[in-house]
Amino acid sequence: MSAPFLGTNVVTQIGILVHDIEKSAAAYSAFLGIDNPRRSITDVEEQAQTRYMGQPTQARAKLAFYNVGPNLQIELIEPDHNPSTWRHDLDKNGEGFHHIAFVIKDMKGQIKKLEANGMPLLQTGEYTGGRYAYLDANDSLKLVLELLEND
Repeated sequence: MSAPFLGTNVVTQIGILVHDIEKSAAAYSAFLGIDNPRRSITDVEEQAQTRYMGQPTQARAKLAFYNVGPNLQIELIEPDHNPSTWRHDLDKNGEGFHHIAFVIKDMKGQIKKLEANGMPLLQTGEYTGGRYAYLDANDSLKLVLELLEND
């Protein structure tokens, strides 16, 4: 058995794209028996340093997070209409599954390793306390992969 490619095999988040976060959050809250979580909005590009396909973007999204296990979140994502992996995939595929996420160390090194293995970088950004990257792992893993690095 070999070591996990990212240094971990613990999925920390499942991301789901939605058109209407209020409607979807109400459905998830009822289904999971969990209080409807507070919504957050991603930071503006100047703060988040959001880049999509290598270019700065004003893309933002409304988010709702459900803690559904000791280390697992379901993230609902309602993107605005600016260019982003969220908007692209919602327009192309409709509502539903978007990504799985792993908390990792050495973001730059992990991105280089994944790109060298045929998983091109789609989007990056900063959040309070860390950063994220989405990579296109559709050819090998059949999904978008999100890396989260916390300070």
